[in-house]
Amino acid sequence: MRQLINFSWLVILTGLLITGCSTPPDYPNEPVIEYLRMNKNAIAQGNQNAQPDTLKITFGFTDGDGNLSSESDSMDVFLTDSRDGFQTTFKLPILPTQGVGNGISGEITVKIPNTPFQICCTYPNGAPACLPNDQFPTDEFYFTIQLRDRAGNISNTVQTEPITVLCN
Repeated sequence: MRQLINFSWLVILTGLLITGCSTPPDYPNEPVIEYLRMNKNAIAQGNQNAQPDTLKITFGFTDGDGNLSSESDSMDVFLTDSRDGFQTTFKLPILPTQGVGNGISGEITVKIPNTPFQICCTYPNGAPACLPNDQFPTDEFYFTIQLRDRAGNISNTVQTEPITVLCN
């Protein structure tokens, strides 16, 4: 019986040592992102008559040296419109490091309200953007997303699902 008790303590002690010696994540120094989801695939364009609404785009990230977000005025998140290449930029808050390896991971959600000139229809006939147009009731596009860390490393590029903008 005494041997069984000693063996039990050995198993418990080994289990504690294994869980206490976890290694930090091994992420590359460049940010890596993964598209996760949007809260909706259709949204009314922003104009004076539109009901307030918000498009939320969520993507995951990892960064091996944990240097995402900048204390300066530089922008960190880049969303590029597939229709015209227009780039919308966002600044991340300072992100705390995780553990001794300073690698970080998590999710980022970008919120884009449909206020005037934020989410707009563009028309192939050259009609003014962001105004209702009976000839074109919807417009479709997607965003490509990239992230930049403080060292200037640029992430891979990911793409959202198609977004349908309701033009009227």
